[in-house]
Amino acid sequence: MQRRQFIKGASLLMAGGVMTPMLQAKTVSHPLVTETPFTQGKYRILALVFDDYETLDLHGPVEMLGHMPNTEIKLVAAKEIVRSYQGPRVLADCLTSNTYDCDLLLIPGGLGTRDLVSDISLRQWLNLQTARSQNVFTVCTGTALLAMTSVLNDRKATTNKMAYQWVTSLNAKPNWQPNARWVFDGKFLTSSGVSAGTDAALFWVKHLHGEKEAKRIQTLTEYQWNDDPNNDPYAVS
Repeated sequence: MQRRQFIKGASLLMAGGVMTPMLQAKTVSHPLVTETPFTQGKYRILALVFDDYETLDLHGPVEMLGHMPNTEIKLVAAKEIVRSYQGPRVLADCLTSNTYDCDLLLIPGGLGTRDLVSDISLRQWLNLQTARSQNVFTVCTGTALLAMTSVLNDRKATTNKMAYQWVTSLNAKPNWQPNARWVFDGKFLTSSGVSAGTDAALFWVKHLHGEKEAKRIQTLTEYQWNDDPNNDPYAVS
């Protein structure tokens, strides 16, 4: 068989003994959305993830916030698959090549923030995404990512007390709180290290839906909630 005939034959399929042309491959769009990842009418939570994020920083608040009524949570990242510091990976719903209207932007911390504070493209995205977010919630050194912008300037804010000196050195203009489990100022909710994010998330449930709903979720998850933002056992002296 001549090469030309072979190539032509390769484009045919055998169907019941009859040679039929192959169907043309259809263009498949990328599964990550470019407009909005959210369902209309939901309370929209967009959570940023990045390599070496701290697992509890993300999943503790997600556990609490995800039990609120009519809530939808989506992950956004610079790439589709992201590895946590502890190892497990998550799949992003959308990419930081776009910004999205949301009710709450959640920013976890973790060792990955040490490199990301120098990421100019992320800084630009955070400025734009913060403007499209009704509120912003940071956990642990996730506050460092906001501190590298100007959005926290003149706002009360806190962060992981084990990394307090580093985070506060990034920007002297926020009104840093060395003794606070979490702080809510303007549209920004910032919390201390790791487990403090779960406490702050229940505060946010209370802020939106009342104490009864926060207590319901606390009981549902059998979580011992530190509901006093001034009760900071790791405060910086």
